[in-house]
Amino acid sequence: RCLGAAWRSSWPGSPSPCCCCLGRSSAGASRRGIRGRRRRGSCLRRALQRRELKGNPDMRKVLLVEPVIVIYTFAFFLTVPLIQQYIYRRLWEEASNSSLIENNNTTYCELNKSNPTYIKQKEVQEKASLFLMQLDLTGAVPSILVAIVLVADGDRHGRKKSLVLPSVGAFISNAFLGALSYFSLSLSILFAVAFFGSLFGSMATFLGGAFAFIADLCKEEKQKTIRIAVVDLIFGLVSGLAGLTSGYFIRGLGFPWTFVVASLLHFINIFYITFWLEDTVRVQQHASVSCTEGLKETFSGVYMLFKTSPCKKRTLIILLLVTFMMYFFTSIGGNSLFTLYELDEPLCWNELYIGYGAAAFTSVSLTSFLGVYLFSHCLRDIYIVFIGIFSYIGGMVMTAFAKTTLLMFLMRVPSLLCFMPIPVLRSMMSKVVLASEQGAVFACIACLEVMSSAISFAVFNSLYAATVAWFPGFSFLLSAGLCILPLGILCWLMCTSWHEEDLASLEYEEISSEESIGS
Repeated sequence: RCLGAAWRSSWPGSPSPCCCCLGRSSAGASRRGIRGRRRRGSCLRRALQRRELKGNPDMRKVLLVEPVIVIYTFAFFLTVPLIQQYIYRRLWEEASNSSLIENNNTTYCELNKSNPTYIKQKEVQEKASLFLMQLDLTGAVPSILVAIVLVADGDRHGRKKSLVLPSVGAFISNAFLGALSYFSLSLSILFAVAFFGSLFGSMATFLGGAFAFIADLCKEEKQKTIRIAVVDLIFGLVSGLAGLTSGYFIRGLGFPWTFVVASLLHFINIFYITFWLEDTVRVQQHASVSCTEGLKETFSGVYMLFKTSPCKKRTLIILLLVTFMMYFFTSIGGNSLFTLYELDEPLCWNELYIGYGAAAFTSVSLTSFLGVYLFSHCLRDIYIVFIGIFSYIGGMVMTAFAKTTLLMFLMRVPSLLCFMPIPVLRSMMSKVVLASEQGAVFACIACLEVMSSAISFAVFNSLYAATVAWFPGFSFLLSAGLCILPLGILCWLMCTSWHEEDLASLEYEEISSEESIGS
């Protein structure tokens, strides 16, 4: 019928056949041939895919970085309370020539202020606080440089280096810590271990590379906020789980073998990153350059981020970085004192209760993630940061006056949303810059994390050592009061009519300017 219509259409004045009619006739005539070719084509594609997988090992790799974050975070936060408690016990043994006495739920604390044991107890608290401050400062300066180099270099040479090198450093450091605690070597060796481990990068370097890896995979702005919040959720949940199990590890295995377990976890991470994780940045073959030229190229990425950016974008990035640094400084400083505060009277917690307290922050991580997920659908990012900062202030004020175990656990209630500002501020900064500048901005964030945490540890541990005798909760009140500074910057941003839509406009303007220059 279709062929007849086509023949009749060739007559003068006759209408031409429709396209649908011609399509049906063509499809009906060659349907069986197409099916056969499809079968042969699918078989050929499967054969080619199998051949590519055999010939190219990168085809078998995955873009799933979350297992790497889980393993590294668990191993890292498994050792943090171990180091603090091991130093406290060693200093107590050196000061009193006796081991630390423990009951089922608490360690022995002398409450009579006229007793010489009480005075010695406060001296151990001061020494432990100052020792931890010096230990953190030992690895701070190398960590800052390594964070900038590795994370910023990821824009050109891949993200995997900023993930695998901190894992290698943590693997070697935990092996040395296991030997130190097993043979009861001098505590001064801890400074050499901290410095050596910082040469490979720190937690900030690892997280900077992980967040840049996640940002490379995100195509939408809202998706970027959720994915970064998911990483912070994993960070909080796993760190709480590690803190909970640390006490059982100490009781079941002791300090040396717990460090060995953490070292083995880092080895598993190294194997996964090296052989299974695919990089999000395609590394191109370049001519070999000297180390000096490579460092110049790396630092130029961070320098050009601020030099070539428009004034509005540059100002916005600087203000967001300062806000992030101030809140990170206050939150890290307050949270770093929890272990020493819980070991002291009147709480006198042992390692199990310290683990329970660390695990209680798991609920804070979960509620903070739910807050980001829900509020991001109805509120702007800047309002979410406001809510999180006020939540942190309420928790710190309650901690300063917590004198019972019940109150110390209940302080997590006003702090349920205190982790929201960190991922949201990261997402806000990531939205401002281009895709080729993600590594540079996360390198700045990682550098500020290392620098802020080092200064925060020094300030708050020194302050705690000076005030523990008359009011141990003073440092927590100061941490809450310093939150006025980031709140003031956010209020200024709101008063200057800054809106979230400006992020997209800034990026669009920069892309347009680059395209005009290229043309």
